[in-house]
Amino acid sequence: MTALPPEPRVTLADLSRQDGRTAVDRVVSRLLAGAGLLAIVISLLIIWTLTRDALAFLTDVDLSLLWGDVWSPRSGRYGIQAPLTGTLWVTLVGTMIAGPLGLGAAIYLSEYASSRVRRIVKPVIEVLASIPSVVVGVFAFRFIAPQITQRLFSGSPTLNLMVAGIGVGLLSIPLMASVSEDALRAVPAQLREASYGLGARKITTVTKVVVPAAISGLVAALILTISRAVGETMVVFLAAGGSPTTSSTPLESGITITSAMTGVLSGSDQQVGGTPYQSVFFLGLCLFFLTLVLNLVADRFVRRVRQTY
Repeated sequence: MTALPPEPRVTLADLSRQDGRTAVDRVVSRLLAGAGLLAIVISLLIIWTLTRDALAFLTDVDLSLLWGDVWSPRSGRYGIQAPLTGTLWVTLVGTMIAGPLGLGAAIYLSEYASSRVRRIVKPVIEVLASIPSVVVGVFAFRFIAPQITQRLFSGSPTLNLMVAGIGVGLLSIPLMASVSEDALRAVPAQLREASYGLGARKITTVTKVVVPAAISGLVAALILTISRAVGETMVVFLAAGGSPTTSSTPLESGITITSAMTGVLSGSDQQVGGTPYQSVFFLGLCLFFLTLVLNLVADRFVRRVRQTY
């Protein structure tokens, strides 16, 4: 029996084409690489700017003042406790509103709603995401403050961190709902069919199969919502009351990191330069590291619990 000659080996280089189409692909590849490199350069420039001016601020100010309970740069008070606690309260209230409501909307759209209802409801939720935050801020102090918080907590100031937190929560619901729905719909249909095949009810399948299978995406959605709440500016600036002192409860007026930055940069007497101006960069660097830690924790958690199918 005569042995067949070996088939010629085909490499990737043989398959690559050296015509005009390859040249176009090379140009597109370089343009895309340039776009990615530009994003990295911009991020590094932002970090460099924040770090440079934050270090200049730290060298000019008495470091013992940083842990005070009053943030009033124009008066020489740089207590970081006030914006930190305000950020904590607003983020907590906003997450407690956006988390359950956004997750509930996502489960309904993914598991219960008909295609016709989904085509109507989902665009409405996405429209809510397009509302400018300044509009939500006006809604917060015009409706939420008098009609909700003042009725429930009559002794509290009209504008406080609770009002701002509710406004931030409303603003964050579309983000939580959209990302959570994507995570739930990414769960393979075979898992649902297997659950139904074993006789499980709809609610059992959703709570025991679908939600646990999508937990990594749901946690990512929650972390994004928290980051959104931490970085929100205009709603807090309009509705939180602006008190520069540390708030022990969300029913007190207060400031957050972002509203404190806006407060320093606003006003007709503001001048560029000086220690009060540099304090903005110190707050910006704190905000950057806060969101960076949140994203790193979320990424680590998602990698640990992620399931592949």
